[in-house]
Amino acid sequence: MHRKRTRFASRINRVATGIERRGVVATYEVHDRLLANRASRRRYAVCRPDLDEVQQGVVDRLRLEGYATLPLSQLVPDPAVWNELEANAARFIDETEAGLAREGEGEGSALRRRPGKEFVIRKYAYGVKLGLDDPWLRLGLNPRLIDVANAYLEMWSKLEYVDVWYTPPVPDAERQSSQRWHRDFNDRHLLKAFVYLVDVDEDTGPFEYVPRSAPGGELDGLWPWRPLGENYPPQDEFAEQTDGRAVTFTGPKGTIILCNTCGFHRGGFARAKPRVLATFTWDSPASLKSLSERNYAFVPSNGTALEPPQAYALD
Repeated sequence: MHRKRTRFASRINRVATGIERRGVVATYEVHDRLLANRASRRRYAVCRPDLDEVQQGVVDRLRLEGYATLPLSQLVPDPAVWNELEANAARFIDETEAGLAREGEGEGSALRRRPGKEFVIRKYAYGVKLGLDDPWLRLGLNPRLIDVANAYLEMWSKLEYVDVWYTPPVPDAERQSSQRWHRDFNDRHLLKAFVYLVDVDEDTGPFEYVPRSAPGGELDGLWPWRPLGENYPPQDEFAEQTDGRAVTFTGPKGTIILCNTCGFHRGGFARAKPRVLATFTWDSPASLKSLSERNYAFVPSNGTALEPPQAYALD
């Protein structure tokens, strides 16, 4: 999740002034209610996706619980898609583990980590240039996924984030950052996907989610979502308020989890085995106007035709 640049600060994820925060929030609300999102909703109303039974089931579960999970092969049945992703993931894993070995021997490496979330190694540098030759970008633009995102959000969405993460195990570590319960603040109209690229059990840092905690759900009043709000509640008090409600997503390689991460979630607390996954974020135009920015720059290729919702997701 990335925050929008402003003229008052190079990045909003630094400590912002009260004036700056109020300005960002006001910009978001105007675009949500009156400008960018209104236009996006009109596009959706004119061109609604025709969902099949699998897609509609995903959307129904998202609306009820805030999450849905199934084998990626059920949602994107073309085996060639998974074969390419699996081969690309294997190369990323090999390169990452070779870099970790060099680090263990005291040598330098080019592994990509983000300050404040050093426990995750990322495939892409921030601002990476991606074209349609990249299999992960193509998965984020896959019409079957785009149609689910747009139907759930009831607007044409933007593909904000694409990456592959490797989380090395740390047996005795304390939870930090997004390993703790939190809400994502960057949009109230939000859908994320996580695709497991290894088998994930309790020791691999599985994703966890509290159903019905997204805006509009039964638990949305618990430390409610606000743009740029305090998205990390007191963890002990949170555990008392939600005792027994959380779902833990263990699963085999090839599992996809779709969820609205405005709801409470955490993950990546790997203790014995590395967790490797691909992650995607679709959100609203209002978010990109105020609260977030893409982690990549799209590089178009000549002669490649995209369907209007795909082109809009990249615009």
